[in-house]
Amino acid sequence: MAKKTIKPAKEETLETILFNCRNSLRGRAAMTDKRDLLLTLVFLKFIGERFKEQQEKIREGFKEQGIDDEGFIEMQLKRPQHYLQDGVFFLSEETFWDNLILTPATGMAVAFDTAIKMLDDNEPKLKNALPQQIFTKTQLESGVLKSVVDEIEKIDPKRFVEHDLIGRVYEYFLQAFSINADKEEGEFYTPHSIVELIASLIEPFDGTVYDPCCGSGGMFVQATKFIEAHGGNTQAVNVYGQESEPATYRLAKMNLAIRGISYHLGDRAVSTFSNDQHKDIKVDYIMANPPFNLKRYADYGDFENDPRWKGYGTPPTSNANYAWILHMLNKLNVQNGVAGFLLANGALDDDDTKAIRQKLIENDKVEAIIVLPRNMFYSTDISVTLWILNNNKKGGPRHGRMLRNREGEVLFVDLRTWNDNIYEKKFVKLSDEQIAEVCKIYFDWATTASEKYAKPELYYAAHLDEIREKGFSLVPSRYIEFVDRDTEIDYQSALTQMSQQFDALKKRWDENESTLVNAFKVLGYGKE
Repeated sequence: MAKKTIKPAKEETLETILFNCRNSLRGRAAMTDKRDLLLTLVFLKFIGERFKEQQEKIREGFKEQGIDDEGFIEMQLKRPQHYLQDGVFFLSEETFWDNLILTPATGMAVAFDTAIKMLDDNEPKLKNALPQQIFTKTQLESGVLKSVVDEIEKIDPKRFVEHDLIGRVYEYFLQAFSINADKEEGEFYTPHSIVELIASLIEPFDGTVYDPCCGSGGMFVQATKFIEAHGGNTQAVNVYGQESEPATYRLAKMNLAIRGISYHLGDRAVSTFSNDQHKDIKVDYIMANPPFNLKRYADYGDFENDPRWKGYGTPPTSNANYAWILHMLNKLNVQNGVAGFLLANGALDDDDTKAIRQKLIENDKVEAIIVLPRNMFYSTDISVTLWILNNNKKGGPRHGRMLRNREGEVLFVDLRTWNDNIYEKKFVKLSDEQIAEVCKIYFDWATTASEKYAKPELYYAAHLDEIREKGFSLVPSRYIEFVDRDTEIDYQSALTQMSQQFDALKKRWDENESTLVNAFKVLGYGKE
């Protein structure tokens, strides 16, 4: 009898583990509760990993100094300052992941909720960041929670050696719940490739980065990734933001804290318009994705006389698009501040905002307008626009380039046809190569562009007099040349070909009809 071959167990991929986590909770809790529960577990797992890594770093540091007294080292390992100096949270036994996962299944929900309460009480950066009582609130069967915890435990940095494992896991859940959420629940996540495009264009290497509607903090995370990729110092960047939705405000704090990013998000979740928590700061960079066409944003005292509108006029109360623009412009460093942000396409040519738009253009604040493909967002299928505002278009050295004077010019780019890179069955994503191509268009224009900088159906650099002639519209298709392919058609030849095709179809129809008539006659039908 032949021996039965035992196949080796198939090694689970990271995606399989993450899917298993989601699948274990299917139908067992509200979507937002499942999101919060999974992200909280990921958070606790990874701050535990960073805590262990810091312990090893401390041990190695003392050994390099010739200190090998285990008693002394153990005492030093219990001193919080050795962790906090590197942005690592000091964890007690009750908040340390490796201890929490040893809790019996029946007591696990209470143990995790207790750990969250202790972190909230003892870590100022985590105040109001973690959802309270989320594990007991969801009332999961103890076996279900244990199975999810076991899956999260498999996500080991030693096993999955990646540059940003934390980010990949965290963004997987943010993205997964955005795709399955309705419009309101999906607004907290901006697709990665769009954030990468903004960071690549405005290059937030140093100084202060600000987002007035920061969602889950994705703009900040990408900014720090960009800095690291270009050999910069992330500690030299100050992050300021604000978010009005309490649950998303918590997500932002978790997202930044889990990666060790120092941040200032204000002391609570509140609207930037009604209560600007960073009134006195001027920033070097702004990255933002404001809610599209936000209504009912102006219900606060003295809106008409808000100093943020000074010199431009009061924006419409029916739609916040231009209020966002003026707020961000007001926040920019007047010498060299640069902003990259997204708006719905309607803001390019609205009649009721024409006067404000005209002043923005005449004051030389608008540097580039880039229309993105449709179906890039989980919450809407519309095409949106990336705006770049710049307080210094006069030129000079910047980030290793010598920029020319671009005063009186606006670069228009139309990417609506760049929609062939599909993922998750229907969503469009810009590839690394496409992002690099957009950057080349932008920086070539900013550094060495000739008098006429244009490519049909892709980009065009317009001068102020041209924009004035177009009624201060910022719609790229009004400036970029589009080829009229209808003029290339030989209509007489086309009509002749269509006529021939019609005659051939009619002949086949007549033949088929005759065949059917004869068949029915054979069967005894249709006889006179």
